[in-house]
Amino acid sequence: MKRTPAISASAGHALELVSALQQRFVQGLESLARELGSAQRFAEVEWLRDGGRHGGGVRFETADGDLFGRGSVNVSQVHYDDMPEKKLASANAISTIIHPVHPMGPSVHIHISWTEMKDGTGYWRMMADLNPSNDVQEDKVTFLDALHTAAPEQYAEATAQGDRYFHIPVLGRHRGIAHFYLENYNSPDTDADFALAKTVGEAAIDTYLAILHHTLSGTNTPTEEQLARQLAYHTLYFFQVLTLDRGTTTGLLVHDQNDVGIMGSLPARVDRDLLATWVEKMPAPQDRLLIDLIDALPSVSPCVVDESVKQRLAAVVRAHYRAHPEAIGMQASGDVIPTTVNNHR
Repeated sequence: MKRTPAISASAGHALELVSALQQRFVQGLESLARELGSAQRFAEVEWLRDGGRHGGGVRFETADGDLFGRGSVNVSQVHYDDMPEKKLASANAISTIIHPVHPMGPSVHIHISWTEMKDGTGYWRMMADLNPSNDVQEDKVTFLDALHTAAPEQYAEATAQGDRYFHIPVLGRHRGIAHFYLENYNSPDTDADFALAKTVGEAAIDTYLAILHHTLSGTNTPTEEQLARQLAYHTLYFFQVLTLDRGTTTGLLVHDQNDVGIMGSLPARVDRDLLATWVEKMPAPQDRLLIDLIDALPSVSPCVVDESVKQRLAAVVRAHYRAHPEAIGMQASGDVIPTTVNNHR
């Protein structure tokens, strides 16, 4: 089966943009691997929405290598051109997460998407956040300076929204040290908005590759303390994604045809016992969600999050929010709460 493209010209333009960003990042990561003497590469995986009738996507993924523990660079275009009852016309996105093996190599999350409604309106979503398990303040400054240069007029708003979105209230801390987030972004100048999305995506990708090259070129064998901090941080990352992240929840509620891809942001290993200590901090019904997520993990701690585990976790999240739709309101937000879930239904 082939993926049917969206009818809209702006959707096609957005798909070209996110696909170009995908190639830029994958080629950069593989070039870095070669320079560092690693044989690790990314494999191409295609998935179809409703057999391709409503689009689908391609992700480049890697796992359990000597350089990257987990890595996913996913591009998708989902559309509903043949369903007039849907308010949503199309959604085009690149969503990527990289978790290096070495604990001094920071993780990164980047998301650029264009969502278009049937009435012709639309908006961009631009996210970039640096996620080290062992903080290096110089990397934080480098990453944020690049985004400030890419989006000088939007920078203050984007970093303020990012700091709100990636805050974890029950733990009193953030996921990551550098946060850039523009939600529902549009202006009267559509060409300028497109250029901004391109510039932000390229700046985040290129700066992260430079940080990773600098860090991994000079690292030694990790210490036990560094590895312990990495495991604890990856557990925090897992917790934030599956209990607070609206993008993950939206993807899982809309369909079940790309669960492994949607869960591609999860790290390779998490501390099951540490997760259990956070249950009592959770308000109802999210305490039940965390208990069910822990039950879906292997019974050992630390445990490996492989594809079969991701599928079980996806089923848990989907079942929870179908049973407790009001709990979606307890998830993270910047200045505005996205309406994507309702628009897909």
